[in-house]
Amino acid sequence: MGQVAVLFRVMPQGVETDLNEVAKGVRAALPSGVTVRGMQAKDIAFGLRSLLIAVVMNDTGGILESTERALAQVPHVESVEVMEEGLL
Repeated sequence: MGQVAVLFRVMPQGVETDLNEVAKGVRAALPSGVTVRGMQAKDIAFGLRSLLIAVVMNDTGGILESTERALAQVPHVESVEVMEEGLL
């Protein structure tokens, strides 16, 4: 069993959303076995910013989908998108 690196883009509900609070919620929501390798806020447009989250996880069935669902349940998150995925 290998490991997979995944880059998620988490979009907040609006420009007034505190990305630091979203980041705290993301760390708490991640399933067991998923490790955060980095987080970065990225400007989108008109004051809206997204949160890019790089994680590493074991290559097991369903872990990517369960991680995506967990991130979508974080308060003040509008959407979650897998930007990149690759084997390590």
